Amino acid sequence: MEKLKMHTPDLTSENVEKIAALFPNCVTEATDENGKLTRAIDFDQLRQELSGAIVEGPRERYHLDWPGKREAILAANAPIAKTLRPCREESVDFETTKNLFIEGDNLDALKLLQETYLGKVKLIYIDPPYNTGNDFIYEDDFGEDCESYLLRSNQKDEIGNHLVTNTNANGRFHSDWLTMLYPRLKLARNLLRDDGIVMISVDDRELGNLRRLCDEIFGDEAFLIQFVWKRRTVADSRNADMASSDHEYVVCYKMPKAQLKGKPIDTNKYTNPDGDPRGPWFSDNLTGIANREERPNLHYDLVNPETKRAYPPSPTRGWYCAPDTMATLIAENRILWPAKADGRPRLKKFLKDAKRNETGTSSWLSDVGQTSEGTQVIQELFGEKVFPFTKPLSLMRTLIDQGAAGDGDIVMDFFAGSATTGHAIFELVNQDDRDRRFVLVQIPEPTGRNDFDTLSKLAMERLRRARKSLTEKAGLAFNEPDFGFRVLKIDTSNMRDVYYTPDAVAQGDLLAQVDNIKPDRTPEDLLFQVLVDWGIDLALPIATETIAGKQVFFVDTNALAACFDAGLTDDMVKEIARRKPLRAVFRDASYGTDSVKINVDQIFKLLSPDTEVRSI
Repeated sequence: MEKLKMHTPDLTSENVEKIAALFPNCVTEATDENGKLTRAIDFDQLRQELSGAIVEGPRERYHLDWPGKREAILAANAPIAKTLRPCREESVDFETTKNLFIEGDNLDALKLLQETYLGKVKLIYIDPPYNTGNDFIYEDDFGEDCESYLLRSNQKDEIGNHLVTNTNANGRFHSDWLTMLYPRLKLARNLLRDDGIVMISVDDRELGNLRRLCDEIFGDEAFLIQFVWKRRTVADSRNADMASSDHEYVVCYKMPKAQLKGKPIDTNKYTNPDGDPRGPWFSDNLTGIANREERPNLHYDLVNPETKRAYPPSPTRGWYCAPDTMATLIAENRILWPAKADGRPRLKKFLKDAKRNETGTSSWLSDVGQTSEGTQVIQELFGEKVFPFTKPLSLMRTLIDQGAAGDGDIVMDFFAGSATTGHAIFELVNQDDRDRRFVLVQIPEPTGRNDFDTLSKLAMERLRRARKSLTEKAGLAFNEPDFGFRVLKIDTSNMRDVYYTPDAVAQGDLLAQVDNIKPDRTPEDLLFQVLVDWGIDLALPIATETIAGKQVFFVDTNALAACFDAGLTDDMVKEIARRKPLRAVFRDASYGTDSVKINVDQIFKLLSPDTEVRSI
């Protein structure tokens, strides 16, 4: 029976396999630093295969580089042996909700979610540290090779990532910020649907670097728009040596099939005073966009065919189109000729020709609330200002509605902060009854408070209070709509070291290693690591049944059946197989006898041949 790997994908190995499939002659063998034979890529041969396009040696080229970039690529590709442990006591509607709140380092979270949410997320919004010199950023440990990273990520020595202040005195001020953000965005791209969008809040300090970073990760052709958001009206008097900045940006990149929802067309401006059979229309400007030197073909006299009166072009803009196209518009009676001598021709635009909603302008977000609104919402929920500079709900509602307007759309925010994104989704679901879901990730950053000592706890409490407020105002039952969230916490693997490195166990220690599960882990802990490893949706409903005295989990009825109790018998395995689950998993140490372990595959082949059976 095949075993589950119980760690995140090794993206470097997967990339090697992809290259091997395209260029098998570029695959070779090499010895690593420990003398172990390993598969490798012959880069000289690969360069030869790509000689028509590759940039060799020190030739000048356009690219973004910084100290630490190679380490950031390693951080994105290296696997980890961690898990997500469910926390029912901090969750709300654990059994039924489709929303997830993950507590832990977002780099680990993105790796753990790679298979589960690959190509499934409609919108990613993040509000990363702005690199003001006082913001905390993630200092990841890159000083090791892939194999060492995997061993260390199994938490043998409990070394983890931590937050540090990135001060202006740091010689790698911008580099550290880029190194922190690069692997997270690289992994996040894998999660987006082919019509997905990523939106990133940023200020002037790192705007240029963020744009270049996203151009590299998503492609410069993926740039969608850069919204400007006016965040305050009062000038900052502390900036004596510069103009006071009152705005921030939301930079948007898209996958190939993505587009913003756009604003609804203002149909009030369309009328039909002349009874045109083509329907309602409005009078639009007929001038162009360029002077004579830039577009000479747009600068010509436009002649009314009935009156023979000529209208010269605007010297700075010209006409809307070239003479041939203009002749077609005239023949189709789409030109409105002026009745007054000083009038100008205009274009007749029909409602039926509108292809889609307007997307709005880059300054569109000036219509939404400012930071003061976000502060007011927090104060209303908690009775005090427990979190500074939170984004306003009106901003988040607008962004989410633009990027994820459909039923079942998944919205992810892996810099969740005080959970404004989750709160905004609660409000949108309450307003339009569309079944949006969220995945929020927040590291347990200390707050210095006694009541909510970490930011993740404060964020979860905000969601609880937002839920209470919404249900009280609307008079709704607590389970309609989905105002819940399932809390999962990143932790070390449930598996002992022997699971990952069985060859390292001495013969005298074998009896002590019969059980490869850590003693403090519950069956539900094991279930969620199996869900992560198998790439099963972590928000699916979970039912627990007792069969022959053993606890059996059924995920989404038949997506997965799992039993980790000891003493399994043939009869019990047969009972599970009769349910015909798509997948089934058991512990190696669970079988009552060796014969039961041997019979499992045969039982499923007989009673449920389509079931995929694994063990841990």
